[in-house]
Amino acid sequence: MAFNRKTLSGSALIVLGVLLVAVLLLANVLLRGARLDLTQGHLYTLSDGTRNILKSIDEPINLYFFYSDRGSQELPQVRAYATRVREMLQEMAAHAGGKLKLHLIDPLPFSEDEDRAASMGLQSIPVSAAGDKIFLGIAGTNSTNGQAAIPFLQPDKEAFLEYDLAKLIHELEVPRKPLVGLLSGLPLAAGFDPATRQMRQAWAVDQQWTQLFDVKNLDAATLKTIEPDMNVLIVVQPRQLPEDAQFAIDQFVLRGGHLLVFVDPMAELDDSGADPNNPMAAMMADKSSDLPRLFKAWGIEYDPHQVVLDRSRALAVSVGEGQAPVRHPGILGLTAADLNHDDVVTASLNTINVTSAGHFDLAKDAGDAKLEPLIQTSSDATSVASDRLRMLSDPSSLLADYKPGGSPYLIAARLSGKLKSAFPERKGEGVLAQAKDQAQVVLVADTDLLSDRMWVQVRSFLGQPLMNAFANNGDFAVNVVDNLAGSSDLIAIRGRATSQRPFTTVDAIKRSADDRFRAKERDLQRELADTERKLTELQGAKSQDQALVLSPEQKSELDNFLQRKVEIRKELRAVRRQLDAQIESLGTRLKLINILLMPLLVTFGALAYAWWRAQRRRAAQGGRP
Repeated sequence: MAFNRKTLSGSALIVLGVLLVAVLLLANVLLRGARLDLTQGHLYTLSDGTRNILKSIDEPINLYFFYSDRGSQELPQVRAYATRVREMLQEMAAHAGGKLKLHLIDPLPFSEDEDRAASMGLQSIPVSAAGDKIFLGIAGTNSTNGQAAIPFLQPDKEAFLEYDLAKLIHELEVPRKPLVGLLSGLPLAAGFDPATRQMRQAWAVDQQWTQLFDVKNLDAATLKTIEPDMNVLIVVQPRQLPEDAQFAIDQFVLRGGHLLVFVDPMAELDDSGADPNNPMAAMMADKSSDLPRLFKAWGIEYDPHQVVLDRSRALAVSVGEGQAPVRHPGILGLTAADLNHDDVVTASLNTINVTSAGHFDLAKDAGDAKLEPLIQTSSDATSVASDRLRMLSDPSSLLADYKPGGSPYLIAARLSGKLKSAFPERKGEGVLAQAKDQAQVVLVADTDLLSDRMWVQVRSFLGQPLMNAFANNGDFAVNVVDNLAGSSDLIAIRGRATSQRPFTTVDAIKRSADDRFRAKERDLQRELADTERKLTELQGAKSQDQALVLSPEQKSELDNFLQRKVEIRKELRAVRRQLDAQIESLGTRLKLINILLMPLLVTFGALAYAWWRAQRRRAAQGGRP
């Protein structure tokens, strides 16, 4: 009998083992490709825009991830980020239906892989004083020998990793330069200047657009329709556009075209219609621009005669020879705090300069339209009539009766939503009354930010223009067009959570301790300065033959200071020890929670559940006849 029990027990174990293997094999087949993302922020879940881009790949694309695995052994942050990149690439390849082929390469020094990485446009960075370098970049090729690359993946841009990778894939999928239409009321391009009777140079931003995109200049007088293959339409300083041109813009947006608009309540470089012989009339002329019919239909509030002022962001300007510069609240140097760092267009920018800018707002009856800020003022801003900036001799006069609104003003923003047509009366084949999909429009309430004087110094070097940028206006203008030139799926991809999980409580403890440490150091420096001052006073009261001898008062003062210095150093060490003790105490509490408390809670929960089940079973048995 005992033998039979042992035999049955052994047979049962074998059967269970076989069943386990069978279940694992079956699960491997049936659940292949299934993923469950339980991370905070869903780090490994691709956005819908990325999935659509991957599904639309027609011809195979090869991505080469060059990562110096051996060379980064002593760089834990780089290694962690490289793992994040590799996992994101593998996730993309899994959703591409075999059309995205991933190659992982470790380019060793002086190897063919290192030469290949350099030839494909990747950059290596030094990581040691000995000159050691590492690669952390991606290059891609398509079936037509097209090539694109991300020279170096910066760990501090992890929030936009998915966007950068999707953009790279999109560029390889659509290799031609984006077609950009430019409808400008300002002289951006090179040409003849009637005021100076000389040829003028193209604005730096126009040169950048021309280099990166296939720019086609449009004429407002003859514009009746916009070709469907145009990726982006840029409208700068639209003044009294013909109705046909406005209708063409309207239908372009409703069909899914991407629009970038620059309007201005006072475009300082607008010389259209100016009389060179009457400079006073030119200064007093109306230089505002607006698209009132389109803005009203799209739910946008914009006053072409209101200028924003911000005394917290005011830049200093010269008001006359020999006079000190004066801060001008209408000329603003907007900082990184005023830019949207959750949007790829402005995420990496630090400074945007604007002058006599307007502002946007969303109308109450805007429907499902959304306005997302890109550039805004501080909360210490207000708005005034643009006439107050004409013939202004003293910028400080703008601060008279200054009343801040208490909330930022939107200078640049994204407009999205299923917009309605501004021309509902127009009918006909192909005419849309409402957008079928989410419209993609970027609005900017300043045209002067495009001018060279606001962001770049252009000098000639050996006959070639040399640009020295002091603000990010040009980067903003290029980033917006580059972003809008992508597909709607690409535009829809926003910044994501990062895989870094900082110890915020520990950081707070360190900051508190550092504050106390710095306070003690300041006390020591202040007492040292007081002691030196007293010693100097006592030294000055002595005769020349006693100058090198310490008086009893000096010796006593010096001894007191040295004793106090030792005491302060003890206090500094005590602060450091207290910091370490707090961190160790926090670590001990976390260990107790993880090692002891959580298992106890799970055990108590299981016991409570078992007791509840037993009670239900007894109650069911007791209720039977």
